[in-house]
Amino acid sequence: MLVKTYASAVQGVEAQTITVEVNTGGEARDGKDFFNLVGLPDSAVREGFARIEAAIKNIGMRMLRLKLVVNLAPADLRKEGSSYDLPIAIGLLASTGQMEFEDLDKYVFMGELSLDGGLRPIKGALPIAIQARKEGYKGLFLPKENAREAAIVNNLDVYGIENLKEAVDFFNKKNELEPVVVDTRAIFQDTQDIYSVDFSDVKGQENIKRALEIAAAGGHNVILIGPPGAGKTMLARRLPTILPPLSLHEALETTKIHSVSGMLPANSALISTRPFRAPHHTISDVALVGGGSNPMPGEISLSHNGVLFLDELPEFKRTVLEVMRQPMEERRVTISRAKITVDYPASFMLVASMNPCPCGFYNHPDKECVCSPGVVKRYLNKISGPLLDRIDLHVEVTPVSYDELADYTPSKETSGKIVERVIKARGIQIERFKDYPTIHSNAQMPSRMVREVCQLNKAGITLLKTAMEKLQLSARAYDRILKVARTGADLAGSENIKIEHLAEAIQYRSLDREGWAG
Repeated sequence: MLVKTYASAVQGVEAQTITVEVNTGGEARDGKDFFNLVGLPDSAVREGFARIEAAIKNIGMRMLRLKLVVNLAPADLRKEGSSYDLPIAIGLLASTGQMEFEDLDKYVFMGELSLDGGLRPIKGALPIAIQARKEGYKGLFLPKENAREAAIVNNLDVYGIENLKEAVDFFNKKNELEPVVVDTRAIFQDTQDIYSVDFSDVKGQENIKRALEIAAAGGHNVILIGPPGAGKTMLARRLPTILPPLSLHEALETTKIHSVSGMLPANSALISTRPFRAPHHTISDVALVGGGSNPMPGEISLSHNGVLFLDELPEFKRTVLEVMRQPMEERRVTISRAKITVDYPASFMLVASMNPCPCGFYNHPDKECVCSPGVVKRYLNKISGPLLDRIDLHVEVTPVSYDELADYTPSKETSGKIVERVIKARGIQIERFKDYPTIHSNAQMPSRMVREVCQLNKAGITLLKTAMEKLQLSARAYDRILKVARTGADLAGSENIKIEHLAEAIQYRSLDREGWAG
């Protein structure tokens, strides 16, 4: 007897429906050729039969010794992972007459079976649910731990089950299951601005906080340069608290990536705060950008709509840093393999930190640098010019004085107050770029648009020319200065770039100055 059930395969951050065809008939000879699985399954799918057989027996049902053929269609798409156990088991029981199959074609099934018939969590529940709704399925059966995640998709009955028997009894009309209901908007609003850190915790460093406010308002990449213990990491970790809150669309997009990676916390429904990822400097290029034999998102995709923080930037391998250049420009990652090409979104803000030299005290106001001549230059040369070209703000971080540290008066400049100004500036940019769907902030402007949007008056032209000549700024600094100046003007609510906005932007190009590192 032939029975069809439906499952789903995740490619990138999208899902594709898989038809599981189970055919039983004829007695197998001496147990040979008892089970045949076709349709490009990997070893994890093939090993599933041992789990399925044990699970069926342990829930009190029969495993008939009939010849069994399972086809996973389309047959030219590779099927990977253990989450096909449930649809195959359901199809097998239906084809041997142990459960009703009248409504099986209305549901999608996904889940890994344990030997006692229980279900283990899967990856990619959210994109699977989105695809099931798009194709008009009535409901989705999956492990209980993934139910809240999938239930944020409306107009789809999501059943979180603990074992195979619950699903069998549901179709045999022996029990009723209640769909999991999640109020997506309520969850989104209740958890949107929950952060454990705040800019009010920062003592002193007013100029650094101002630079990060500009970075947040314009979507600019930033590098913090300073001695050990100056507060670079502490400041960077508070940057997500002053970024505009995620929209519901952005939250769903971010949740899909974490779902596919299997990094969504158990029983979670939605990621509603901006991600902050801080990989160690020993990370490989594949782990950063994504990939592998079974392509998975890397750190730059996990930081989509959030912040990627690279601490001690020169300590990262040069090949690792170079793979970021294209994603930083295109805001997506394309991973190509012989039989598959997947795209992952990668629209992130890069925040990097570094010591100015190996000993950490070059340009320190109190301590003397002990590095030999030329060492500082070689240390900074670990960061390539093309990568540095994509970082708009170079901010020098100086140590905090004792008086500032000992001041226990709470700072009035909280993240809440800063983010209000940032949201207002972003609103101006949204209006400015409303006719350009791929541009959302000043940092994303191409060179052609910079000339139109960032026009200077006579005094501004003179100042910028003088700065380029006197400070010996490189040519690549020109556009960056104008973009940052435009963001400063937006924060001030000014229609035109004024002399003070331009002057402030010029000071954020430390690493472009000839002779800065000797």
